[in-house]
Order: sequence, then structure tokens, then C-alpha cells
Amino acid sequence: MAARASRDARTMLFVPATRLERVAKAQASGADLVIIDLEDAVSETDKAEARQALADFLEHATPPVFVRVNGASTDHFAADLALCAQADAVHGIMLPKTESAEDVQRARIDGKALWPLVESVRGVINIPHIAACDGIERLTFGALDLSLDLGAEAGSAGAVTVLDQCRAQLILHSRLNRLAGPVESVEPDFRNTEKVAAVALRAAQMGFTGMLCIHPGQIEPVRRAFSPTSEQLAWARRVVDGVAEHGATFQLDGQMVDEPVIQRARRLIATAE
Repeated sequence: MAARASRDARTMLFVPATRLERVAKAQASGADLVIIDLEDAVSETDKAEARQALADFLEHATPPVFVRVNGASTDHFAADLALCAQADAVHGIMLPKTESAEDVQRARIDGKALWPLVESVRGVINIPHIAACDGIERLTFGALDLSLDLGAEAGSAGAVTVLDQCRAQLILHSRLNRLAGPVESVEPDFRNTEKVAAVALRAAQMGFTGMLCIHPGQIEPVRRAFSPTSEQLAWARRVVDGVAEHGATFQLDGQMVDEPVIQRARRLIATAE
């Protein structure tokens, strides 16, 4: 996997480090990226065993994967990071419970992508400092853990109102620091593909560029949500054709087309490609 591929990934599928036999199926599911999870999917008593199993697995793993390590404040962080540093098959690291620039600096490994996962109040408050760190490729969002930390009722209208303020900070500071677009949180109701699609589409409309998945059935609805529709692409191509014919300012379907509109059209075409 080239570095550019992880920057542009739209669908990221988690696989527990205790179920490594699922990695091949996950890679065949159509997901743009597979993230092997050493954190939430592994119980405290199984951490060391899972880490060793992953080390053995990574000696033969292909294509490259991401690993969600345990947080920087845990006793497992150093060993997880050492494993990732030694394994060529690990293309990047997801750092959960990222709460400071110091957390980011501790997790950096030369030559590997780094995705901080913001999922606590302290992490949200420090988004400006986290996003400004060198070595970050994308910011990711953990709505479930953040709802718990906030004392909000997960999935409620009130919680969404507060969480959207956090989403806005991720989008704004990603853009400010020229990072790849941020990644939306998982949707736990994985069997409800209509809900998954709606959550993904809303995130895409906000400015997110991908979404974390916990089941292969979520891959296709998420991919569609983050891909231009045929109607959008047709419009974008008409805009680009119009530039060639009329220049930088013209009318299309009764609407004025100028530089921001042209850039949006070109971005849609680039996303599709």
C-alpha cells in the first residue's frame, strides 16, 4: 500500500488481534484499509498473547495493514509500538485516546503513517495542538468513547449536537494543517445498512473523507456515501467542459460558475478517479 492510498482511504475495517484468521477475509471484503485492533477488541488479560500472535502474523502479512495500539497512558503502549516499529507489514498506526501533542510525539515512527483517534474531552480541547504536530496523516473520531466521557446519551439528539461541535473542530483543524480529511467514527448498528449509509453520507457532507467500519457489510454503503453520484459526476464534467469553452466565469443551468464551483467540480472528478 502506497502512502497516498491510506490518505485517500474511505473504508477502514477493524479486525480484532485475537481473530487474525479474519484478516484475509477483511482484505478481500473491498475495504480500502484493514486495521488490526490491539485495544478495545482485546481484553486486558489477553493483551500480551494477542501482541505475540500479531508479531508472528506480521512476519508473513501482505498487503500492509494498520494497527490500533493501546493508548499512550497504558502499560501496553511501549510494547505495542515496538512491535509496529519492527514490522514492515505495518503501514500505519492508529493511536487511541490521543489527548495531547506529547501523545502524538511518543507514537511517531519514521516511515509509518500516524492517525490520532480523538475520543475524550481532553483530546477534543487539544485538537488544535494535536493537529499541528508533525507526522500526522489523518485525524480520526471516536464518538462512542467521547459520549461516555461527556456523560451524553449515545445516539440521542442532544449527544449529536455536542458531538457535531467536535466533528467541526476535526474538519477545521485538518484543513488548517493540510492533513488528509478526517475519518468518521464507527456506527455500532452494523446490521442496519440504511442507517450506516445515512451516517456516512452526513459525515461526507460535513467534510469527512472516510469512516471506520466494524463489519464487512458496512463497506459498500460507506463507500457509496463517500463517492460522487453519477449525477454529480455528470455535472462536474459539464463544468470542466464549460471552462474549456467559456473561461473562468459562465452560467450553467441558470447558476453562476466561478472558481470555487470549478474547484468543487474538479475535486469530485478526482475523488471518483
